[in-house]
Amino acid sequence: MDQAVWLPVAFAVLMGVSILLYVILDGYDLGVGILLPQATQEEKDRMIASIGPFWDANETWLVMAVGLLLVGFPTAHGVILSTLYGPVAFLLIALIVRGVAFEFRAKAGAPFKPWWDRAFFAGSLVAALSQGYMLGLYINGFAGGFTAHAFAVLTALCLAAAYAFIGACWLVMKTEKDLHVKAVRWARLTLGAVILGMAAVSIATPLASPRIFAKWFSFPEIIALAPIPLMSGAIIVGVWMMLQRMPRADHSLDFVPFVGAVLLNVLGFTGLAYSFYPYVVPDRLTIWQAASAPESLMIIFAGACFVLPVIIAYSVLAYWVFRGKATELRYD
Repeated sequence: MDQAVWLPVAFAVLMGVSILLYVILDGYDLGVGILLPQATQEEKDRMIASIGPFWDANETWLVMAVGLLLVGFPTAHGVILSTLYGPVAFLLIALIVRGVAFEFRAKAGAPFKPWWDRAFFAGSLVAALSQGYMLGLYINGFAGGFTAHAFAVLTALCLAAAYAFIGACWLVMKTEKDLHVKAVRWARLTLGAVILGMAAVSIATPLASPRIFAKWFSFPEIIALAPIPLMSGAIIVGVWMMLQRMPRADHSLDFVPFVGAVLLNVLGFTGLAYSFYPYVVPDRLTIWQAASAPESLMIIFAGACFVLPVIIAYSVLAYWVFRGKATELRYD
């Protein structure tokens, strides 16, 4: 097969995997930050400790995804980021505030620590809302007008709820005692918000885009898409039933809700990828129109195929070393 045909697709898959891993891994970090105000000061320390060994490395995937977009699809990079300057600026500021708050709260005295906790919460929430708002504008093909921006606000709220849910499921897996009981309750509440959000976005998305409407409800495309909502429904029911039986004294199945949350994200991302293919900028630029020259793509693709396994390997090692329930986070 011609390199000019398969290389842009392979490159887009690598970029998509990077985005998905960021949404999952940094998603639970953001979710923990969003839930922070609901906890006592001692519980906040343990919540932060649960993500302490991982949160900084998780953002590597965002850098990877943006880098791959820039070098692999420079035309699309220009269109997307020039249109999203506002929410991108809010996202970057929020991530900076979150990072500074994470480090400073550990050294701050008792009078100042709650302020850094509030900054960590604000940075997490604004980052989640900014990402959701950008997703909504992307789905609409960067259209203007009240309807497009209202849809973007809807997706912003839904993504924040999804992050809160995966963050709560992370805490179910990583905490014990009173905080574990609270995390189970948060997971139940946010799962309800996720169900409402998924339903709202699933209804609004085909209405916002005639092309997506045709791709979802035409035959035989509807048959190819059908497993995604069916599997999502089955996972939601399974996670809901598991949460109703928690907390468990032996903590043996505490990982199940988090695995379910991860699978929901994978299915949701797969549905979006199916809906947009072959466009990298909806209804404007296909993967092949936006791609760099095949010679450039081959060099970058070979490098990415080396770098990605290395990042995955050290991430797996970190998660293995710090497996189990969270303990006290120390800097000395």
